[in-house]
Amino acid sequence: MTEDAITDYLIDMLAGGHFQIADDNTFFFHDGDNKFPFATIVTKDSEFDGSSKLDRPGVFRLNFGVGKERFRALFGETPAAIGPAAPDTLMPHPVYARMHWVSVVSPSAKTFEKVKPLLAEALALARARKAG
Repeated sequence: MTEDAITDYLIDMLAGGHFQIADDNTFFFHDGDNKFPFATIVTKDSEFDGSSKLDRPGVFRLNFGVGKERFRALFGETPAAIGPAAPDTLMPHPVYARMHWVSVVSPSAKTFEKVKPLLAEALALARARKAG
């Protein structure tokens, strides 16, 4: 999958939400307040997060928040260490795992199909938090 294809999918999924590009990274918000994204696409390393080696050509990382129960269902109580630069592998986010965020570096079309229901769940969770 390309970064553009995933961006288009998320924009279609939002249907009324917003996205914002900052420093070549894209932040997807479930409503207009733009306070906290439910998903991001990060395209380069930063001073606080360089573990995914995003400075490689064509490499990006899709990140999104899931609930505590889903996170534990995916990775267990104590997630096994996965190299944060491993491509096409759903893993705990290298920085925000304790907030139940997950990530995948440069997902393939097959992996993205598996991620789509998790993205829908992440969006629903973000909307429920706002409403609740």
